[in-house]
Amino acid sequence: MNLMFRDERTSVPVEEGKTYDVTIQDIARQGDGIARIEGFVVFVPNTSVGDEVQIKVERVLPKFAFASIVE
Repeated sequence: MNLMFRDERTSVPVEEGKTYDVTIQDIARQGDGIARIEGFVVFVPNTSVGDEVQIKVERVLPKFAFASIVE
């Protein structure tokens, strides 16, 4: 039997190294800001709810990503 497995990376709407304009929508328990890109959670440190920032994605995992603010 030939089983096909979905590649998790193909369903992630962000890419490492790319920049995005986002609005911080929430704060995580650890204090990082949370932005969502097509529903995908991106953690952004040193931000507050309502901040409109340009971010650079540093690391992408199957269910969320980490980014930094572009200065």
